[in-house]
Amino acid sequence: MGDPKNGAWRQLWATFFGKTWPVWAGGIVLAFLNICLFLAKSPWGGSGTYTNWGENVYQAIGLFGIDHVKPVLAHSYGLLGFMTLLGAFAGALFGREFALRIPPMGEMLKGLIGGVLMALGATLGIGCTIGGFLSGWAALSGGAIILALGFLIGTYFALKYLIWEMEALPKMSMGKTYTFLAAKGAGGVWQPILGTILTIFLLVSFSMRFRADNGMAMFAIIGLVIGIVLQRSRFCIVRAFREPFMTGESEAPVGVMAALVVGIIGFTVIKYMGVGTSTPGAARALAMVWVYPHFWLRAIIGGVIFGLGMTVAGGCAVGTLWRAGEGHIKLWFSAIGFMLFAPISKKFIVPGFAEMLPEWAKQKVFLPDRFGYGGAVLIFLVIIALWYGFVKWNERTGKFSAI
Repeated sequence: MGDPKNGAWRQLWATFFGKTWPVWAGGIVLAFLNICLFLAKSPWGGSGTYTNWGENVYQAIGLFGIDHVKPVLAHSYGLLGFMTLLGAFAGALFGREFALRIPPMGEMLKGLIGGVLMALGATLGIGCTIGGFLSGWAALSGGAIILALGFLIGTYFALKYLIWEMEALPKMSMGKTYTFLAAKGAGGVWQPILGTILTIFLLVSFSMRFRADNGMAMFAIIGLVIGIVLQRSRFCIVRAFREPFMTGESEAPVGVMAALVVGIIGFTVIKYMGVGTSTPGAARALAMVWVYPHFWLRAIIGGVIFGLGMTVAGGCAVGTLWRAGEGHIKLWFSAIGFMLFAPISKKFIVPGFAEMLPEWAKQKVFLPDRFGYGGAVLIFLVIIALWYGFVKWNERTGKFSAI
């Protein structure tokens, strides 16, 4: 008979890394981690990662007069994104799912263009699918609702384009896909071993590096865990907006809804109770965290552009990171496009765009100011309930699928 202890440990490993986690479970864990980030320093965001990375690149080569940039490992979101990428890499190794996947040239071009569009949308609209939507809804921001509407519109038109492309330009994405380093049978045993070594190294090294800065240490550790959870659950906000129009499946939307509900509860408690504050001014500043001046026109413009980009690329700001960590080269190009264009948009496009908009088009709207905390939470829960009813109905009927 085999060693029961050995069998139990193998079974535990297989539970976490032998199969994909339910998306809703990943959503709940990610929301909890987002709440932890808020308590430690500030909520989860995605686009700030690429802006910091790109600014470091331009500072290093002396372009665009960009200087005085925080190094990646000294910037909260530069660090968070870096650790998320490595966490996704580790998660893929644990599950023997890592492989370098090189798609046809047309797909890599779409990844690059999608990244550029996401950079433009995130900087114009002040927010991506994580900071502007997932954390924005949790923060009870009115602009976050409008941003999500923009994502929906952008996704719809991007899908219309992709369907047209398949019919009118069938060779655009045709060609052989090359795969390297894929785990094959027993030969893939090196992947979980490497994943374990990498994870231990990262935990030890970053805990020591930031032992005098608890906030940054938490960002490093939580970023690593976020990457693993994203990869294992395949949590994907692009799919949440895209699938109702394609396959009609509700798994991804329900996973995002689970993350939203848990996040809303956690953020509301923190803001309502004024956790960690001692003065009315500090409590007000805490309440306004992640409430941006983009209601309503600024959010809809940025959201539509970002929705176009994430659908063409096949991943949003954070979806790009975890898929890149798995070895998808198309998403490497998406990350490059996002990283290189975000600083350009921030410095040369956003100032003129923001100045051009009238004040009514770029307001900060904190819904509890208008409806109280109970009313604001109720508004978001009603929207989520209606969304849930729609995706489940559409899953059964297929009325809006395969546009």
